Amino acid sequence: MTAVYTYTDARQNLAKLLDKAAAEGEVRVKRRDGRVFVIRPERNTTSPLDIEGIDLDVTTGEIVQFIAEGRRYSY
Repeated sequence: MTAVYTYTDARQNLAKLLDKAAAEGEVRVKRRDGRVFVIRPERNTTSPLDIEGIDLDVTTGEIVQFIAEGRRYSY
């Protein structure tokens, strides 16, 4: 179940509230007038596998040749 905090508690303990949102997925903050707000962590839009490429000055033909050589000598 999602925790519900008062606005005052959320303001005084913001770091703990954000840690709890990260651990549980979301927390709710209720204002005195009854409105409730949801705080949830933002999803990563990038993959950890997205890395910047480097130029090795190797042609596609050379790569294919390296792979073929590797397969030829494997046991």
